[in-house]
Amino acid sequence: MTSQFSSSSLPAPQVGTVYGVVLNDHRSLARFGDALEAPPYKGAPKAPAMYLKPANTIVADGATVRLPKGETAVEIGATVGIVIGRPAARLTADSALAAVAGYVLVADLSLPHASYYRPAIREKCFDGACPVAARTVPAAEAGRLADLKLTISVDGVAVGTRTFTELVRDVPRLLADVTEFMTLSVGDVLLLGVEYQAPQARAGSSVHIEAGPLGTLGFNIQAATEAAQ
Repeated sequence: MTSQFSSSSLPAPQVGTVYGVVLNDHRSLARFGDALEAPPYKGAPKAPAMYLKPANTIVADGATVRLPKGETAVEIGATVGIVIGRPAARLTADSALAAVAGYVLVADLSLPHASYYRPAIREKCFDGACPVAARTVPAAEAGRLADLKLTISVDGVAVGTRTFTELVRDVPRLLADVTEFMTLSVGDVLLLGVEYQAPQARAGSSVHIEAGPLGTLGFNIQAATEAAQ
């Protein structure tokens, strides 16, 4: 399929460190099922279960993402990033929102994998695995995140939706828990989390995410052997 988007040579968004979180919504915990209580997990996380999306993963709206060699599909972790507006350490839930510059639409891409026990470096950190929308939307414009609905479409067909009504840790609580042990710097992005078993797109597909006041985010998926369009 011919790409409708530009190549991955588009300038990457200028953001700081991007931190991801897993199992931060009750629907994902339910999908994980009884396996969450069995070894090696032995229960839901008692603190934010975090990982990094390093600089090589960050690409712009409209980019083409090439999958690693041998891979044919990717999970589309549509989510929202909390953009930090001032150095944030030891925040409380009551004061946390003062450190937020705004919110940005993000696609936290992952190669399909079942386990969260060991760090999924290859699955989550391949080149282009974190498309980021062009604009950070100020909190006042974004409105209540609980009212936000994300729609994921592949080749023009809606394949999934998600909301943020069932977060384990909402924005203030997540910021407070994370900054209890680490400082977030200006420009850093803390993702609200991805859904377990998120919708997938195959190589050759175009992906579009729409999120109301946060705008849209689009990108193309290519296999490693495909020539850039």
